[in-house]
Amino acid sequence: MRGFKGGMFGGDFRMGRKFAAGDLQLVILALLAEQPRHGYELIKILEERSGGFYVPSPGVIYPALTYLEETGLAEVEAEGAKKLYRITEAGRSRVEENRAMILHTFAKLERIGEKMAHVKRVFETDRHGADDGDDGDFMQDGGDIRAARMLLRSALRMRYPWSKPEAARIAGILERAATEILQGGRPETRS
Repeated sequence: MRGFKGGMFGGDFRMGRKFAAGDLQLVILALLAEQPRHGYELIKILEERSGGFYVPSPGVIYPALTYLEETGLAEVEAEGAKKLYRITEAGRSRVEENRAMILHTFAKLERIGEKMAHVKRVFETDRHGADDGDDGDFMQDGGDIRAARMLLRSALRMRYPWSKPEAARIAGILERAATEILQGGRPETRS
């Protein structure tokens, strides 16, 4: 599976937007170290921190929470139909042992979230195709650019839903376009 390493997201996340199981468990423990949480709340926090890039499903979060409970790293308290998860002392120790990796993962999620927010701002238009104005002078002289953006949006909508290979192909095209734009027309230098 093709990863984003070196791509426009500059990270180690795979196209499937997945964490390794152990990494996700550590991230969950770190969030539980902040305060007790429900499973759904963990999903929303990860979605928010990544700008919507990483949204774990309940089928991923709840087995991870069950594992953390079974291994004594977290404990659960029933609150009606919901379960509230708390970190244990053993869980806190695990977080401390892996603090650097956890901080790196959160920083990467937040960078991706910032980039996703920027991409959303660039592509959002009101119903008349006008820019939302958040970018100031960004698109003042952009008739051709606006038309190209609208064409891109239309092409993406027409191709959706896409298979994994098609998604990888489209992502590659967009990454190359972004790289070329960032280079300002200069050819890419390889080291």
